[in-house]
Amino acid sequence: MQAHCNPINPRIIGAACIALALLLVSRNAALAQGEIIRADAIAMHGAPKYPAGFSHFDYVNPNAPKGGSLRQGARGTFDSFNAWIDKGTPAATGSIETLMVSSQDEAFTKYCLLCESVEYPADRSWITFHLRAEARWHDGAPIMPQDVVWSFNTLMEKGASRYRFYYADVAGVEAVGARAVRFTFKTNENRELPLILGDLPILPKHYWAHNENDFTKTTLTPPLGSGPYRVGRFDPGRFVELERVADYWGAHLPVNRGINNFDILRTDYFRDRIPIRLALKSGDVDFYAENTAKSWATEFDIPSVEAGWLVKERIEHQAPQGMQAFVLNLRRAKFQNRLIRQAIGLAFDFTWTNQKIFYDQYTRTESYFSNSELASSGIPQGDELAILEPYRDQLPPELFTQVYSSPKTDGSGWPRQNLLQALDLIHQAGWEIRDGRLIDPEGNIPLQIEMLTYSSSWDRLILPYVSNLKRLGIDMKVRLVDTSQYINRVRAFDFDMLVSGWPQSESPGNEQREFWSCAAAERSGSRNMAGICHPVIDALIRKLIAARTREQLITTTRALDRVLLWGHYVVPNWHLNADRILWWNRYSRPQTPLRNGVSVARWWHDPAKAAALEEARARGEITSGRRAGETNPHAPEPSGWRLALLIAILLGGVYMVRRYFRRAAH
Repeated sequence: MQAHCNPINPRIIGAACIALALLLVSRNAALAQGEIIRADAIAMHGAPKYPAGFSHFDYVNPNAPKGGSLRQGARGTFDSFNAWIDKGTPAATGSIETLMVSSQDEAFTKYCLLCESVEYPADRSWITFHLRAEARWHDGAPIMPQDVVWSFNTLMEKGASRYRFYYADVAGVEAVGARAVRFTFKTNENRELPLILGDLPILPKHYWAHNENDFTKTTLTPPLGSGPYRVGRFDPGRFVELERVADYWGAHLPVNRGINNFDILRTDYFRDRIPIRLALKSGDVDFYAENTAKSWATEFDIPSVEAGWLVKERIEHQAPQGMQAFVLNLRRAKFQNRLIRQAIGLAFDFTWTNQKIFYDQYTRTESYFSNSELASSGIPQGDELAILEPYRDQLPPELFTQVYSSPKTDGSGWPRQNLLQALDLIHQAGWEIRDGRLIDPEGNIPLQIEMLTYSSSWDRLILPYVSNLKRLGIDMKVRLVDTSQYINRVRAFDFDMLVSGWPQSESPGNEQREFWSCAAAERSGSRNMAGICHPVIDALIRKLIAARTREQLITTTRALDRVLLWGHYVVPNWHLNADRILWWNRYSRPQTPLRNGVSVARWWHDPAKAAALEEARARGEITSGRRAGETNPHAPEPSGWRLALLIAILLGGVYMVRRYFRRAAH
């Protein structure tokens, strides 16, 4: 469209032309952004499942009763309630809320919590959150736009480093009107940015403004919040209880109906999982998720499980399992060569480990997005090949011609063929073995690796791996440290290798920068523990974040997965597409399964079941130990030399006592 100005009356017509030009510019800008959308939910792709005004999520019991308690055990400790900084070992408070929450039966959709509606253009170049008038802090003060602005700016300036990565594309935030906050973006290519801003924790500005409440420091004073729970009794490092807020402002909301049903949520802290299991059997812990295959197979054959008082369940799910692995720190020069990394991976015998230690319960992980449609497979073809083709010269040739597969063995414990292949890779890399030690030709030093752990339970898995590496001339030592030291060393990337992982969702996005980007590799405290820095990976992350459709997201994620796998940055571990849980039968839950796994947030205390359980306990039908006359299955078998040693010790003790009294008598 073009404006034509009449030169006969230049002042009037000139003003009209300017006004018309401004109108056209405004109209064109509006057309570029598309229509302005206002709703109470936003989906990453497509439309939200639940319509405006819905009553509750399908997977909850909206009439679930309130009351009772749930006691769980956690390994480790805590020394702070400030979970938003890179200091301390924090415990959850249950009191801090976000602008929006996710549903559990959609790939990625956000529904309003602190906000009552959101407003954004079709190109998602900004978003406005309209806050609920009834939203309140626990001290009764209303939640205001100033709290949202302060929370964002403070987290970006003083909070944990993950926030600066997560929200790097936000240009600014401002209060607009009495109850609205607008975020503007640096780009309209980041399609998930409006949704992940819904995850922003909203903190009370008036609380942290007091001089005694320093946001940059750890604290054991429970901070003010607005959520369904607040911290009650606690003992630092031992236990913490969260109390349900009786007059919680948001209890009536559709997104909250049927959840947060317990009056007390208690977490007891233990050094490792062995005492947690004992506490479960004795009835001091109500719910426990088992993550050790041997314990699941051998430690719960007890009367209370057989009678159904202690319920043992394996519940399958469709949740993406991501990648758990032995992670190599590429910041160490010894891991810079891709062939050496691949050789290190070949020494791990998963088949033997699964048969001898895991009771054949696990599947070897062969994708960073395992157990999902996002995982790559076969050889790249079609749209995925089109994405990777421009980077062919920067990628390993086998990525385009071979199917990626984790190393296989016969399970005998002697992976000879894999070790021979590893030796061939070592020679291709120009390294050599001298006097039984693998030598780096550049530094002329042997390859030594320290595996950092915080639990001795990993020893039985790592030590066979150590033996296989030794056959390649690689000297690996296992370093066990306490939880606090482990956290600090990981934050500083002060390790050679460790066991860690990257969880994944059904809709990966901004968090991939935190996992794999060059910028994250340079920043302490990031989730890029491997120190990965590759221009193709950075480019694929940008393309993934900008995906306009679900199909584009899936294809780009598969391409990213393939590049990560062929980089041999980690030694993949294993995964299980099920939750293994045990719980005392005093609870009920909806029958609708969750595709992402078990969530006790939707469970409730069942008075009838609880009464029956206590009656059975009073009658002596429930015991925490073994059957009468049953021996400890973990006790060593008696042997002659042990008995002889015991007799010798006793006789020696008697001799020393008699000698002492004889001397005293003289």
